Amino acid sequence: MGRALHLPFTGTARGIRKATHAHGAGESGLGKLIELHAVNGAGDVMITVALASTVFFSVPTDEARGRVALYLAITMAPFTLLAPVIGPLLDRLPHGRRAAMAGAMATRVVLAIALSGAVATGGLELYPAALGVLVASKAYGVVRSAVVPRLLPHGFSLVKANSRVTLAGLLATGVAAPVGVGLQQIGPPWPLYGACVLFTGGTLLALSMPHKVDSAKGERKAHMLTHGERKPSLRTVGPSVLHGLQANAAHRVLSGFLIFFLAFLLREHPLPGQSAAVSLGIVGVAAGVGNACGTALGALLRSRAPELIVAAMVTLAMTAAIVAAVFFGGLAVAVLGAVAGLSQALSKLSLDAMIQRDVPEVVRTSAFARSETLLQMAWVVGGAIGIALPLNGTLGMSVAAGILALGVAVTVRGLLSAARRGTPHPRVA
Repeated sequence: MGRALHLPFTGTARGIRKATHAHGAGESGLGKLIELHAVNGAGDVMITVALASTVFFSVPTDEARGRVALYLAITMAPFTLLAPVIGPLLDRLPHGRRAAMAGAMATRVVLAIALSGAVATGGLELYPAALGVLVASKAYGVVRSAVVPRLLPHGFSLVKANSRVTLAGLLATGVAAPVGVGLQQIGPPWPLYGACVLFTGGTLLALSMPHKVDSAKGERKAHMLTHGERKPSLRTVGPSVLHGLQANAAHRVLSGFLIFFLAFLLREHPLPGQSAAVSLGIVGVAAGVGNACGTALGALLRSRAPELIVAAMVTLAMTAAIVAAVFFGGLAVAVLGAVAGLSQALSKLSLDAMIQRDVPEVVRTSAFARSETLLQMAWVVGGAIGIALPLNGTLGMSVAAGILALGVAVTVRGLLSAARRGTPHPRVA
């Protein structure tokens, strides 16, 4: 009987391990990073479930908007510091990447325990701990982006590797979300207890990563601005990476805007015949499905014409936002969520491909760290806009269309020009 009860769990674990370690990912160490990112996604969604009920559903809308506005206002300060600090810190401490990822996990273990005592009351002490969780999560994301190039199996493109890692996080999030909701029914602290267990496992998994994760052989710093002709920077590799980064920033601003604006809008004005929670769930599922489809499609497209893909995706997202503004309603909003998820995933994977192709290998890891930090700041800016805007659906979708129209105006022409003439491979002096 013991073997019969044990078999489903061990069989599932073997199946997961076989999938994550396929095609050389086990030998290179990428399989462990895929599993670590899955744990990270599952733990984050557990905390999100616990905080969502506290911030969004347990207090009046005006008070909830004030609390979340305070949350983002506090968040902006550390992200302003993180942008110039995290990248250089990784450059100076290249041998501490495993410790940095483990530290981000262990920090969230402590903060999940702290949140478990504050989540029931929803007092102001909740916000410093929640802020710490967000910063630790984003710091992990920056380090993870820097680690991926060190763990590529033979014959793997960076886009394919990132697709696998991202897809694992999405799948884990989809599995953990209903588990977190079930734990929430037991009591408000229980999703946080689940997160505590997951992040403890993540801490151990991060420390068990291969030693080459901490290798900095041959690396140099990547500067966002040119510091003389002999020091490579993102400006020295042509327009593709810069325009791709600008387009991805527009997608991230849209993502942050939609998350916060629709969270409050659908709470006050749910979809016809649905509750506020179900309305948010419908839009969230649509966005998640779009993101998963974009990630899977990106693995198939690999690095084919990344400039054209980025240009097409930002234009597609703008078109969906315009349609949602003109024909505002439940279907239009769900379609916009799906298109936003699809276009953001494909645009990010294409940006990764351009960085892999155009940024010299000696500074590529540092470039990934800096680009990821800037994109996270764009998300925070979008969230702030979403909170400040009046709860008018047509107005909100018009603002979303305007954000993307600005992205199209700034990036598409340059991306198409770069695609037509081709981007020469840079040389490091």
